[in-house]
Amino acid sequence: MNRIEKLKESIRFIKERGIESTEFGIILGTGLGGLVEKIKPIIVLDYEEIPHLPLTTVSYHNGKLIYGTLFGKKVLVFDGRFHLYEGYDFFEITYPVRIMKMLGVQNLVVSNAAGAINLEFKKGEIMLIKDHINLQGSSPLAMKNIEDFGERFVDMSQAYDKKSIEILKTIASENDIIMHQGVYAAVVGPQLETPAEYRYLKIIGADAVGMSTVPEVIVANQLKISVIAFSVLTDSCDPDNLQPINIPEIMDMAKKGENSLILLLEKWMSRI
Repeated sequence: MNRIEKLKESIRFIKERGIESTEFGIILGTGLGGLVEKIKPIIVLDYEEIPHLPLTTVSYHNGKLIYGTLFGKKVLVFDGRFHLYEGYDFFEITYPVRIMKMLGVQNLVVSNAAGAINLEFKKGEIMLIKDHINLQGSSPLAMKNIEDFGERFVDMSQAYDKKSIEILKTIASENDIIMHQGVYAAVVGPQLETPAEYRYLKIIGADAVGMSTVPEVIVANQLKISVIAFSVLTDSCDPDNLQPINIPEIMDMAKKGENSLILLLEKWMSRI
């Protein structure tokens, strides 16, 4: 079975379960499941139920597809994502974006937890991604027969929706929310960076670093889906003062930033 046939089978199953076309799609990253509590669910499917959809192997990723109402709008939410470091290929990592396109999604929100390279950004704050650097070694478009899914040579000069960025800047100002804008660097992981690697990332212009998001954004641009992305900054990447990884603290910082993210999304969805 080829990739297109797999996608069609996935979509057929999802539609048979009663999930309808919707305008808004969301992919939630590590520790950002609190938004799910705001959703009024209509249909919830476990990833393992959906043909050909990978399974998330990361703690704190629930692995559920949620169709419901959020802030008065119908949404399709992938609660848990896939990463290169889990052993998946780029087509598998971006499978949710292709599902969303086939279900009519026009606006995609992607969230992640990331480390702050820019030391003016503090733990628990939000960074709206304005640009990115792909350091994952390849692309979700670098595969045979990619033209079956869309253009091969995708323009990335405006990867993140400028109109939404301006709306979000206004919302943050109106609600006294600290929302930085910055460049997100996507690495493979799963190990964290060395001090030398953090210095390198700063030199090349990164404000935050993580292990996700960029593949989904590339495919969203190929499919002509407007996309915005947020990093909740969970740790400070000071190469001269690195502390051992503290997973409980990272999760606490994700929860702290999530409250601001939820408010930003609520206001944005009412204006878009």
